Amino acid sequence: MELNKNVLAIPDSPTLAISAKAKAYSAAGADVCNFGAGEPDFPTPAHIKTAAVNALQENQTRYGPAAGLANLRFAIAEKLKHENGLSYTQDQILVSNGAKHSLFNIMLVLCQPGDEILIPAPFWLSYPEMVHVAGGVPVYVPATESDGFKISPDALKAKITARSKALILNSPSNPTGAVYTGEELLALAELAVSLGLYIISDEIYEKIIYDGMRHVSVGSLSAAIFAKTITVNGFSKAYSMTGWRLGYFAAPKDIAKAASALQSHSTSGPNTFAQFGAVEALRASQDCVGEMVKAFAERRDYLYQRLAAIPGVTCVKPQGAFYMLPNIAASGLPSVEFAEKLLEAQKVAVVPGSAFGAEGTVRLSYATDMDTIRKGVDRLEIFLAAL
Repeated sequence: MELNKNVLAIPDSPTLAISAKAKAYSAAGADVCNFGAGEPDFPTPAHIKTAAVNALQENQTRYGPAAGLANLRFAIAEKLKHENGLSYTQDQILVSNGAKHSLFNIMLVLCQPGDEILIPAPFWLSYPEMVHVAGGVPVYVPATESDGFKISPDALKAKITARSKALILNSPSNPTGAVYTGEELLALAELAVSLGLYIISDEIYEKIIYDGMRHVSVGSLSAAIFAKTITVNGFSKAYSMTGWRLGYFAAPKDIAKAASALQSHSTSGPNTFAQFGAVEALRASQDCVGEMVKAFAERRDYLYQRLAAIPGVTCVKPQGAFYMLPNIAASGLPSVEFAEKLLEAQKVAVVPGSAFGAEGTVRLSYATDMDTIRKGVDRLEIFLAAL
């Protein structure tokens, strides 16, 4: 009997493969500098944890609505209106088991067999696999290091066909840290909407932004763009709630309704008591976010300075998120081999850029402590010098 071909075509995650090797070395007693993690190294703020604990004590442990608790969806609607300039009603919002789950729901709702989903490259490695499983076709729009890893309207237009269904925008970006300005987003969104495309705006890193840059939600740019935009966000990155598995999206009513029905037959609603923590995250002071971003900025500055000083390595300074994508093509090694040899020789874990559609690069996450960053770059320099 044959298994689902779309599922069988999903490759093993290179991020998880490198992580597994790094953990094996650590378990054997090696001192590993791990730059692979895509999660903040800070604990979830105490007031958020307390809200979830209180919910447990109050026996908030039963099934909730498939779309998420009403009080959380109301809090999300308030947040989107006041922080992002987006006016959504509760029935346009779906809370899922992480923003990844939200994106998966969206792909399954949007994609008919053969529909093309436009994805700027470099890209987060799960986007193409979600499209494949949904029966769609990922089409990559290239962005170069010289352009700050941001696509242009001309590059986008060159990839649009009669089968194009949606454009994914991720700003701030994983893996590049690129942040689009409002003007850049407007040019891309107007082109996409004029040709009938949906825009899937992944804004999970919106609060992790530097250098006075301002996050702009695509859907806030015009009424026409808002009507075709699906805004995705969550709690993992900004509030260091990765293990809580809570994300959400806001969309036109027909999309939200279809995704809610889909979720009701797959996972049902997300963790009930965790959603009380999410309400607290949105409504309480945001000082905890500012403290984390300040630490990330210090790490970014140090890591960028060190990488940019290494002979043969070039790097774009990220303006958001907590990743850096240095170009290591001068090493002469493919990115997978580079990552494997670096881990074996120096016990430094990085993610090969080929996983993100960016061969010749590796991704480093600076969501780790400064001692690890200093030691890890020292070892990287030694590794490159030996080559």
